[in-house]
Amino acid sequence: MNNIFHLLGIEGFKPALSALLLPPVPLLLLLLVSVRLMSRRRLLGWFGVLLTCFGLWTMCTTAAGDFLMRALLTTPRALDTAQIGDLRRAPRTAIVVLGAGRTLLAPEYGAATLKPLTVERLRYGLWLARRTDLPVAYSGGLGYGSEPGPSEAEVAARVAEQEFGLALRWTEGLSRDTHENAIRTLALLAPQGIERIVLVTHGFHMQRALANFERAQQASRHHIDIVPAPMGLRADSAITFADWIPSREGFALTHLALHEWLGRMLGA
Repeated sequence: MNNIFHLLGIEGFKPALSALLLPPVPLLLLLLVSVRLMSRRRLLGWFGVLLTCFGLWTMCTTAAGDFLMRALLTTPRALDTAQIGDLRRAPRTAIVVLGAGRTLLAPEYGAATLKPLTVERLRYGLWLARRTDLPVAYSGGLGYGSEPGPSEAEVAARVAEQEFGLALRWTEGLSRDTHENAIRTLALLAPQGIERIVLVTHGFHMQRALANFERAQQASRHHIDIVPAPMGLRADSAITFADWIPSREGFALTHLALHEWLGRMLGA
């Protein structure tokens, strides 16, 4: 499906399509239809209203978000101490951090900055670099619908050096989505003699990222082994009453799970 968007030249419509298909828009549309039915089919209209309320409440709970994360997404385990030790100074190996967006202007800094999810990925990538002595590459340009300005990669390079004290070896600042992250990263690193990458992204995004890197390898002449290094993973814990109370965290989990599942179904 992603290739179809590119062939038709409408890949810029993906953010709008995502907004229409993901919550809360479908439930709000159901509410409007239900209200319209109240005048003719009162019982059916009330059923739709109650279903909307139930859906809105449920999708804002961490219990539902955690369930969807486990049911819809496959997340590799985090690297353990032994695996990190094996990577230490491994030959022809690089750490690759995937972008997750940037903010054009942060008034407190007077410059562009990275979004919270992006900072989390960069932090973990640099943390791994310090423990393995491996060079770091960052992949991220301007996503569809982003305001013109410095790319994520440019901002990440500045943040990595000035705030974390570690310079990036490579930056790829032209990709607009995960599909292009994979294609452009392989094209950048393969000529440098890199034969293995340690791929850093959030656990919920890892399955889609791996699928895109595998497709990119099949479409190119470059074979690079991929070691998944997921981060931002949620520890297993028993569900409590509080997990069924709507919260901002619950909505974010539900939205992320459905966003990644939809992206994988569309090949994005």
